[in-house]
Amino acid sequence: MGLQVQQCRDSPGRGAGQVQGTPQAGDDGRSRLRPADPLAAVSRAMLAQRGHLFPWVAVMAATGIGAYFALSVEPDGTQLAALAALALLLAGLARALGPAFGPLALAVALALAGFELAAWRTGAVAAPVLGFRYHGPVQGRIVDIDRSASDGLRLTLDQVVLADMAPERTPRRVRISLQREQPWLRPEPGMVVVTTAGLMPPNGPVEPGGFDFRLHAWFQGLGAVGYTQTPVLMLVPPEGGAALAVARLRARVSATIRALVPGDAGGLASAVITGDRSGLSMAASDAMRDANLYHLVSISGMHMGMLVGLVFAVLRGAVALVPPVALRVDGRKIAALAALPVAVFYLMLSGRGVATERAFVMAAVMLGAVLLDRRAFSMRSVALGALVVLALRPESLVNAGFQMSFAAVVGLIAAYAALGRRLPPGRWRWLQGALMLVFSSLAAGLATAPYAAAQFNRVAHYGLVANLLAVPVMGAVVMPAAILMLLLAPLGLEEPARLLVEWSCRWILAVSERVAALAGAVSAVPTPPGWVLPGMTFAALVFVLWQGRARWLGVAGVVAALAGWTMATRPPLLIAASGGIAGVMFDGGRGLSRPAGEGFVAQNWLRADGSLRPQGQAVAPFVVDGMRAAADLGGLHLLVLRGQRALDAVSGCDGADLMVVSVAVADRDARPCLVLDETALRRTGAVAGRVEGDALRLVAADAVAGARPWLPAGRGRDPAPAPFLLRPGARGWP
Repeated sequence: MGLQVQQCRDSPGRGAGQVQGTPQAGDDGRSRLRPADPLAAVSRAMLAQRGHLFPWVAVMAATGIGAYFALSVEPDGTQLAALAALALLLAGLARALGPAFGPLALAVALALAGFELAAWRTGAVAAPVLGFRYHGPVQGRIVDIDRSASDGLRLTLDQVVLADMAPERTPRRVRISLQREQPWLRPEPGMVVVTTAGLMPPNGPVEPGGFDFRLHAWFQGLGAVGYTQTPVLMLVPPEGGAALAVARLRARVSATIRALVPGDAGGLASAVITGDRSGLSMAASDAMRDANLYHLVSISGMHMGMLVGLVFAVLRGAVALVPPVALRVDGRKIAALAALPVAVFYLMLSGRGVATERAFVMAAVMLGAVLLDRRAFSMRSVALGALVVLALRPESLVNAGFQMSFAAVVGLIAAYAALGRRLPPGRWRWLQGALMLVFSSLAAGLATAPYAAAQFNRVAHYGLVANLLAVPVMGAVVMPAAILMLLLAPLGLEEPARLLVEWSCRWILAVSERVAALAGAVSAVPTPPGWVLPGMTFAALVFVLWQGRARWLGVAGVVAALAGWTMATRPPLLIAASGGIAGVMFDGGRGLSRPAGEGFVAQNWLRADGSLRPQGQAVAPFVVDGMRAAADLGGLHLLVLRGQRALDAVSGCDGADLMVVSVAVADRDARPCLVLDETALRRTGAVAGRVEGDALRLVAADAVAGARPWLPAGRGRDPAPAPFLLRPGARGWP
């Protein structure tokens, strides 16, 4: 049989090998090709992605969700309907456009679907938000118990009743901090309590463009936060359905662990098993943060993975020890089937937090892959897990836990894929376990470092060392010993397991304390511009997921994002929404108008500047005189007054161009300067100022945030004023 060669009929006179262009004679006698058609280049690039496109489904859906949360104005029903129609049209055209351009149309449709999903979720969780300060009786049912940043006990209540407030205006949930010890009260989920408390709407960002707690509270149904200094009294004993029964079981397990294991060691063990961090002191928590070990406290993918992996390994080993059974059944599938309900129970016991739900979804996807004879750890499984999480809670995308956990998993899979291609199997087998531990910690640490630095403004330089010393102990000792201790406690046989839990937890705490105490253990980094983190993420995903040389464009994108981060500038002037503190940038860093008080705001400003200085060392260049502080900025004079007495002692503006007052000023429009008092700041939120020539451009936090459902302007309140250019003698804003 002869071999026949048929010339390409689509291009008469050209062979198949000449599709890229037409040969042209050059001066040197050699043929050259015309540049390829751009559409043909795109077609070839897309065809090369076939079989590798599924992870992009999650990426594009997340892109749409991110675009929704980046808006400053809520889209209306007509706009959402038009976008939904466009998404359906593009999805329908995908098949007609063929395998090259169809995926591009589908990608846009997926982004639009993510946008629509986020908008639907925002409306689905809508609940009343308190629009004013309230002080009076509060009644509600306890649904969650935790601790505040100041180490005080906090109660989250539902079924809320407030005095003289209609049910349709009453927040669905409120959170109250107990500012005094109340030994007569042992709060439990399901208990109905009553107290007298001060409530206020969830706080806005401490500076324009900063983290906005109001968005976080909106998706939790949290319509008010506050405090009480009066006794909290039980009105009705704990009761409720299955969910609250599980919450009470969680509280009892946590109390049992802390009773068996004293001190911070018990608090750490309780946090690992139940997610209850109320037993861990602030000093221990701070040390673990500085050592980059706080992820051991927050139940996440690592904890779920350790528990599920432990159950999976034990059951698979048990099946293998019985040859007649091992020859007839697949031990991996038996172990996966048994590990799944364990993961469900751990999810319920740990309080069903967002991070725990995300970890459960990832574990369930991995176990499902084992049952379906698929690779448990692959980009496809990670993408599927991300899709499930985003479908259930689109708001997770803007959560630091979501970003860091998926960054860690993607980084590990990509790193091991690269390692597998370069190292022959079997080499360094005697060191393989230790090397893989170091490699895993390094890969996960590098993948999550930008997100940790951007979200928390700190970098733990010895985190790799701390994790190498602590994580193996957590997985190999704490988790299995704590479970064994709880199982044996009713029989009175828990002592050996209890000692293991106590010693191993003390070891982890000692590691965190020693590492955190090292010189230069932590450094602060400034907050990046808003585009840096999304841009860096997308560029990194291009490098990891794209097939072909174009993937190296992702590296260039990451470098560009890092360069943009290093060139970030901070606002020279910051004013708190309360009017109680202001900050001015000078050569030595940011100076603050008071050495103490407003600590949360001051700490966040300094960290966002990339400074670790305590508030008391950040007073210059202000001249502080009791409740009065003054400073100069760009040729303008700033005066900050706290309280009515300080205001009464000032005539007019006392030479100031901008006067910030923590109380209402009755004659503010008559004073010869711009006055930002309690009334004005209630409209603006925090204020930032940047020098422009001889003027100062002031920007309000609520103007930057826009009109969204979780913001006052999105609920019918007057919008914040537009940016204002302050010059000497100017007034009238806002």
